[in-house]
Amino acid sequence: MNEIDLYDYELPRELIAQEPTSSRSDSRLLQLVRGSGQAEHYHVRDLPDLLDPRDVLVINNTRVMPAKLVGYRKETGGRWQGLFLQADEATGIWEVLTKTRGKLRPGELITVQDRHARDGMELLVVARTDSGNLLVTPQLPDGHVFHESDGQAPLQSPADWLERYGRIPLPPYIRDGQMVDSDIERYQTVYAKERGSVAAPTAGLHFTDTLMTQIRSLGVAVAEVTLHVGIGTFRPIQVEQLADHEMHQEWGAIDADTVNLIGERRGNGGRCIAVGTTSVRVLESAAKANSGELSPWQGMTNLFIRPPYDFKAVDALITNFHLPKSSLLVLVSALAGRELILDAYQTAVANEYRFFSYGDAMMIV
Repeated sequence: MNEIDLYDYELPRELIAQEPTSSRSDSRLLQLVRGSGQAEHYHVRDLPDLLDPRDVLVINNTRVMPAKLVGYRKETGGRWQGLFLQADEATGIWEVLTKTRGKLRPGELITVQDRHARDGMELLVVARTDSGNLLVTPQLPDGHVFHESDGQAPLQSPADWLERYGRIPLPPYIRDGQMVDSDIERYQTVYAKERGSVAAPTAGLHFTDTLMTQIRSLGVAVAEVTLHVGIGTFRPIQVEQLADHEMHQEWGAIDADTVNLIGERRGNGGRCIAVGTTSVRVLESAAKANSGELSPWQGMTNLFIRPPYDFKAVDALITNFHLPKSSLLVLVSALAGRELILDAYQTAVANEYRFFSYGDAMMIV
C-alpha cells in the first residue's frame, strides 16, 4: 500500500458542511484525549469548561483577502476566473492561478467584475510561469497604470485592488466555490486583521467575541501569531510516499511578546493550545529556526509536519476535520497518532459531525 493511502477515510458527501452554524460557537466539538484514546462530545461554547486558567490559546490573526477574480476576456467575451497568488512589489506584476477556455496571449486584456457583476479593473496579460500560472498587470479601464487612483480611494496595493474587485475564494467543496453575501463576514475569524490569506484559518471560525471574553475572564491568555494561508492548503498530497511531498510555502510571524507569554504559561504548568494547524506551523517553524527553542521569527515556511514528529512548542490543538490524504490530516496524525485520529474521524462520521471549513471542530489534548 502507498503511504498516503494510510491517511484515507470514507466520508458521506452529506456530511460536508455547505453552510456555517447560525452561531459560530454552536458548532460541535469532539475532544480527543491522547492518553486514554477517549472521544468526548461537546460544543465549542463549552470551551471555558475544558480550559485551564494557566493555558494560553494561540490564534492566527490573518485576514482572508477577496482573492478570487471573475470576469471575461475583453477580446472574445469568454468567461474567465482566477485566484490571486502573489505580487512582485518591484514590478507590480501579479501571479494568478487561472482557469479559462482557450489560450491567453501576452497583451490580451481581461475585464474583472466585482461581486455585483459590474465591470471593474482590467488585467493585462504579460506571460505565463513555468507552472502555468498567469502573470498580469492590473490597471484601470481607461489605461491608468497600477499605482494610479480611480478617483475614489487610492489603489496602492494588491489588497486594495482585491478589496474592491475581488470575491471571497471559498473552497470548491462549499457550493462549488460559489460565494453568497453572508460569506464575506462568516468566512473570516472575528479577530482577523492582517490581510494576506486566500483561505481562512478555519478552526478560528468557531470563536465569537463573547466566547473570547469568557475565555479571557477565566485567566486563560490569548496570544496572536500570523500565518497567511496559501492555496496549497486545499490540495491533496499527490505522491505515494510522504517524504516525496513538497510542501507549499506560506509567510508567518511570531513576536517576542507572544513567545514570552507562551514561555511563562508553559513554565507555570499551562498548555500552549494552538487554534488551527496554521498556528501550529508558525509555532513549530519558529522553534525549528532556533534549534528547538521557541523564539521570535518571521519568514517563509514550508514545514511539513508528519509522523514521527517531536513537537517543541504545541501541547494541544483545536482544529477542524480535514480532507482525506491532506497534509493537514497528516499533521494532526503526527500529534495524536494516525490510528487514533482515524478512529476519532470514524466516531465523528457515526455521530454525523459536519466536516471541513464550515464544519465542526476537534480538540486534541
